[in-house]
Amino acid sequence: MMKKHISQAPLLTLLLVILTIVYSPFANVVYAKQTDNASINYQYYFKAKDVKQLAPSNKKSNVTTASSNASETSESSDAAVSTDTSSNRVVGYYAAWAAYYSYYPNQINATKLTHINYAFANISSDLKLTLGYPDIDQNNIKLLNSLKNSNPDLKTLISVGGWNWSDKFSDAALTDASRTAFANSCVDFINKYGFDGIDIDWEYPVSGGLATNKTRPADKKNFTLLLQKIREKLDERGTKDNKHYLLSIAGSSDASYLNNVELSKISSYIDYATIMTYDMHGMWDNYTDLHSPLYSNTDTSPQYKASIDSAVNSWINNAFPSNKLVLGIPFYGYIYSSVNNSNQGLYQSFGGSNSISYQLIKQNYLNKSGYTRYFHSQSKVPWLFNGSVFISYEDTESISYKMDYIKSKNLGGAMAWELSQDPSGELLNAIYSKMK
Repeated sequence: MMKKHISQAPLLTLLLVILTIVYSPFANVVYAKQTDNASINYQYYFKAKDVKQLAPSNKKSNVTTASSNASETSESSDAAVSTDTSSNRVVGYYAAWAAYYSYYPNQINATKLTHINYAFANISSDLKLTLGYPDIDQNNIKLLNSLKNSNPDLKTLISVGGWNWSDKFSDAALTDASRTAFANSCVDFINKYGFDGIDIDWEYPVSGGLATNKTRPADKKNFTLLLQKIREKLDERGTKDNKHYLLSIAGSSDASYLNNVELSKISSYIDYATIMTYDMHGMWDNYTDLHSPLYSNTDTSPQYKASIDSAVNSWINNAFPSNKLVLGIPFYGYIYSSVNNSNQGLYQSFGGSNSISYQLIKQNYLNKSGYTRYFHSQSKVPWLFNGSVFISYEDTESISYKMDYIKSKNLGGAMAWELSQDPSGELLNAIYSKMK
């Protein structure tokens, strides 16, 4: 529902930087309710997601616990995370456009990651991979590869598509000839730029995503065939190089996505899938809510219910191996203005909303006068409220619960979208400390 990739034109890019508009997760179409509170300093990290409307709950409201300070995680050692098992992946997305505001790949603490996905490559008119941001990509990729000096086991993947650039996937997957051409270009691309694999972020097969995207009912089976062909070509190259090249996908947490892909079939072709378990609520709603709740709750709510636990169980129930499922954790939140002063701001109408990085939440709102931090005892996520401004976000305490959940479900690890939103590394440290 929001966000656009930064334009490739240098002058427009410069203008966007001056305006300090920063984009976000796997999506990019600008969508926002008009704010009626101009005093709020927003930073934009829009994330698109198709949301299925469910019937509102009629259950009694759940009591929430409140505290004045967020839980902190102590700094851990810089020993690199082991990649020996499939259950301890720590995948971080680096958004190419972060370089426009001076956050470069070499600023990432690579010792606390097993994989970095570089977002995004585009698909050209002839259905081949191409640089998404040619004015910055080559330097970014060079700096990204330099991270292997501090963590030789680090794997880097090029992520293809995303919200804005998924319009050509359906054509690329349509025929054996188109699939072969696309798969060959994937192999050529990663070998040219030194990546260890490909991350396919098709948003979305069959339906959903941008209204201008070309989709077909045949996308469901063609997505499987596309991944099969990419796997085939990666393995052919890997035989020559004596190396295993990685193939992953980014998948939705929404139930409609599961109806449009063949999870039980694609699992044999990919190394893992990162599931976008965030943006379950956001600025597109009519009421404030929790955007990455671990569990559903018994609160009375005027809108649909969603949770990470429900999404994970749906994937597993569709025969996707739990140890290949990597749980997404947002390094950003949503800020709402002109919120009705009731129920600590939760499930209330609002005047305007935008996405905001954890960095800005910490700098401008957390532990600031007038703001109280609340923590939902059932959904295991925090929010801030000052009587009119509501912020749903992620912190070290909620991450701790999610990391315990990952282990309890034998999941394949954790994924962060995206690293520039937490440049101090506080949230990444919270993931790393529980993954060791």
